[in-house]
Amino acid sequence: MTTETTPAQKIVLFLAYLRRFLLETVLTFVGLTIVLFWFAPDILALLQNYLEQKLVFFGVVEPMTGLLKIAAVSAVLIMMPWLSWRLAQGLKAVFGLSRRFVLFFAAAGLLMFYAGAMFCFFVTLPFGMKFLLGYQSEEIKPVISLAKFVNFTGFFMLGFGLVFELPLFMTVLCRLGICSYRTFRKYRRYAILIIAILAAVLTPTPDVVNMSLMGIPLYLLYEAGIVIGMLTDPGRQKQETG
Repeated sequence: MTTETTPAQKIVLFLAYLRRFLLETVLTFVGLTIVLFWFAPDILALLQNYLEQKLVFFGVVEPMTGLLKIAAVSAVLIMMPWLSWRLAQGLKAVFGLSRRFVLFFAAAGLLMFYAGAMFCFFVTLPFGMKFLLGYQSEEIKPVISLAKFVNFTGFFMLGFGLVFELPLFMTVLCRLGICSYRTFRKYRRYAILIIAILAAVLTPTPDVVNMSLMGIPLYLLYEAGIVIGMLTDPGRQKQETG
């Protein structure tokens, strides 16, 4: 007599699977960061020209640490296809999900992550930089350090990329039976509050315009997650076919 694996047991199995390729992930990240370190000055120059900023540094090691951060962020951006595919393989091996859903997970994960990073790069960062520097005057001139600039651009891009994975995360939870689209629909008002808080924390500036640039897409992604969870719900599909 076989017993069905509970959601908690599935999560434990998935975490055990993640340990198997954690070492190769770290080694790949370190190796790729070392390689990209030689291209970091060109990437920094590209960011400076795009955002029209001149930078200074206040410590002896600040230029090196700043370039290392640029290389690290670039390594994560490049590694995302591989990471997405390995996570998809883990879902298939541990949770027994279909090959079609695994391919959907890998493709959607890449699409949403890069969409979030590009949205931040082309929309949020220019607006945020323009707003922040709008307070300068003849008496007050901005002096932007290399470290602050790298943190401002690089980690915001990664943050937006991860936040844009929200519909996929919701779909996986529904697919694994941990919760359903009805749960997300029931607690929509709390989700709006959390989205507003995230928008205030993650956006470069606390003004309404930049918060809206983050909050509105995130809310639409939440609604998209509900719709996708509803369309892929096994119980709903059985009711329609029955």
